[in-house]
Amino acid sequence: MAHGIATRRQFAPSPRPAAGHGDRASPNGLRRARRIAALLGALVLIPVLFSYTITMSEPSNSPVGVRSVEWLRDHGAAGIVARVESIYYSLTAPAKGGPTLHALPRVGFAGTHTRSGQREQGSALANGAAGGGLAGAGTYRPPRVVPLLHPALPGEGVWRASRPGLEAQPPLLLTTLRNQPEYPRVVSGLAWIDTARTRLVLQPGRVEPSVTIPRGSMDVPQAGRSRLLATFNSGFKLHDSHGGFVLNGRTYAAMRNGQATLVGYTDGRVDVTNWTYGIQAPAQVAFARQNLPLIVNEGRATPNLANGSEWGATVGNAVLVWRSGVGIDQHGNLIYAAGNDQTVRSLAQTLIRAGAVRAMELDINSFWVSFITYGSAGALDPSNLLPDMNRPASRYLEPDDRDFFALYSR
Repeated sequence: MAHGIATRRQFAPSPRPAAGHGDRASPNGLRRARRIAALLGALVLIPVLFSYTITMSEPSNSPVGVRSVEWLRDHGAAGIVARVESIYYSLTAPAKGGPTLHALPRVGFAGTHTRSGQREQGSALANGAAGGGLAGAGTYRPPRVVPLLHPALPGEGVWRASRPGLEAQPPLLLTTLRNQPEYPRVVSGLAWIDTARTRLVLQPGRVEPSVTIPRGSMDVPQAGRSRLLATFNSGFKLHDSHGGFVLNGRTYAAMRNGQATLVGYTDGRVDVTNWTYGIQAPAQVAFARQNLPLIVNEGRATPNLANGSEWGATVGNAVLVWRSGVGIDQHGNLIYAAGNDQTVRSLAQTLIRAGAVRAMELDINSFWVSFITYGSAGALDPSNLLPDMNRPASRYLEPDDRDFFALYSR
């Protein structure tokens, strides 16, 4: 009996665990779940990594860091990037008040007869009154841009020719201005373009516009460099601006009514206007580049500057950051403005002060804002409008990622 009992005990079944208890405790089950999760994660990441790798391997004149940020913007992280940028710019914003500058960056060529700041200012005031003045044989020349801060610094708001030999009838004039009294060390650069003496060309870049388009050399073509006066940046990426693009009379990205547009016509005229022609550009349009709404209309800042949502997937309208813009004066000449630590409103007010009756914002952020002049024929002696512009002055003499404008003498 004892033996029989022992035998039955030996082969008695083990107690069954409570339902579900063994599944939770099983290390094999946990390992299996982790492997499945890792596999699924890898499968999800493969196309992401493939896309990033392909983008980074493509030709570019932008560093990996900048291209990585742009890749994030284009792949669902634009809001995160914008928030990070806003935090960064708020931390690095200049303090209000404080001492002002003692001198401004020197721009342009003053000529031997106007080397002193006093004579420069006197000459500028003599050349034009409130609505501009005449110089040479009936050629319009803009008046000095009236400074906001007093006393004015030598040369402040005084227009200078961009190179020697062009002083008498200048196709391009440059100046600088402290444009925000609450930030007395902040400087904006200005360029005035005589559209009767120049020819403006829109040049596609390597990446932008992001449409199928004949891109040409993606830099200033060698054949045109003998007459090159200046180059400057275009607008936001089309994905961010939701605007159109016209080149050589053909619409490559649908135009949008209500968008600010820098437009060139087949007869040589240019304009900055609120687009009303519809999605297809009419036959008289040679080129057109859109970027957000107008920031200046009828000589006044537009009311929507108070609404950050108008300005796309960027840092918004009120963050102090590098900004650029272009406007048209009442005589049909272009005015370009750019500077660090600018809001959309300060940019608009600067363009108005320089004579713009309509104006639009162009690109922003230090890596994208460029205005470059060439001190000698043949695209020689390139120089940035402001010394703290990020990109080298040779930027557009090699293929560039973004579309840009080139200015030639007629």
